[in-house]
Amino acid sequence: MGETRTRTRTIDDAERSARLAVRHRLAGAARAATAEEVGDSLVALHGTDPASVFLSVGARLAGDGGPVASAERALYEERSLIRMHGMRHTIFVFPSALAPAVRSSTTRPAAVRERALLVRHLAEGSSFDEAWLAETERLVLAELAVRGEATGTELGAAVPRLRETYVYGPGTRQEGVQSVASRVLRVLGMEGRIVRGRPQGTWTSSRFRWALAEEHAPVPAAEARAELIGRWLAACGPATETDLKWWTGWKVTDVRAALAAVGAVAVTLAGSGAGSGAASGSGAEDGAGGTGFVLPDDLDPVPALEPWAALLPALDPTAMGWQARDWYQDPGHRAALYDRSGNIAPTVWWDGRIVGVWAQRPDGEIVHRLLADVGGEAVRAIGVEATRLAAWVGDVRVTPRFRTPLERELAAP
Repeated sequence: MGETRTRTRTIDDAERSARLAVRHRLAGAARAATAEEVGDSLVALHGTDPASVFLSVGARLAGDGGPVASAERALYEERSLIRMHGMRHTIFVFPSALAPAVRSSTTRPAAVRERALLVRHLAEGSSFDEAWLAETERLVLAELAVRGEATGTELGAAVPRLRETYVYGPGTRQEGVQSVASRVLRVLGMEGRIVRGRPQGTWTSSRFRWALAEEHAPVPAAEARAELIGRWLAACGPATETDLKWWTGWKVTDVRAALAAVGAVAVTLAGSGAGSGAASGSGAEDGAGGTGFVLPDDLDPVPALEPWAALLPALDPTAMGWQARDWYQDPGHRAALYDRSGNIAPTVWWDGRIVGVWAQRPDGEIVHRLLADVGGEAVRAIGVEATRLAAWVGDVRVTPRFRTPLERELAAP
């Protein structure tokens, strides 16, 4: 295992923006040809809102054809991208080759806790025990082996045990009746035994079919954490320990061990977002100065490209990639960008910074509001991106799952 090296140079906000433009496929010259290229470049696409996956890919693909065919092929036919639980108990879309490392480093510990919680809830609110749960899971897996894919409703029809209910929180203010199906399928998914397949309806739907997951040899946890940190630093470095701890959800000791394992190099961050402050959606101020980390072969200066514009969706991985975000957003705009839980709205970007919010109206029009004076060149480029987005979205209407006041205002007819 290597050791973290002494800081060697300074990386300012302008260079961080130049790295982001290329590595996140946002500058025109850096755009990708396929959804897989986008997934590989970003490491993880937020999948809590299904539409965000397609919108994130679409913002980064070259041409005007849109991402739907490419992303659906990758997700549901070739399975080169996989939707699964990852960091912070959140659904992400990962490159399939990275799935074993994500499971070992992040999902498996969460799955252990989720299974123990389900067993406890069943014991408290029903007569079902671990043996009953194991048999139910066996029947579900056997049914999927025969069917290939099935919805939760179809599985419930074939496996009546899934239609059972239990009392959640008996004797408490939270007492209520819950379905066995949703919890069992969630646990099996977190354990990597089943995966979400093609949904019912359009690409904005979250009513997924389920299928058996591909089996992978387990990866030692420390090795898996190093692989994930290495991939993330290649896409998002430099980043602080606080950024990494927030993004992964790991203990700081695990973050530090992974940084050492990949031989991460400490650098000085300079600029408005250089500190390791709290999540930008919380309203906490980021300090000036700080230490970030990059991979040992990533110390060469990165030149800026031509200015670029982008319309990124709610929960886009670029907008949500770091905990300290003032290097790409104005601290005074936080109230306009986030909901109360810290979920970011659909954002307008110009040359490496968030400069506005966009929304889709019921008639399909893509509208936006700029939060700063960005000049005529930027206004024209942003208009081009809005037209491109409207063209490929077509008749589909996209409403973010987590809405902010400004997005609601813009989306109103």
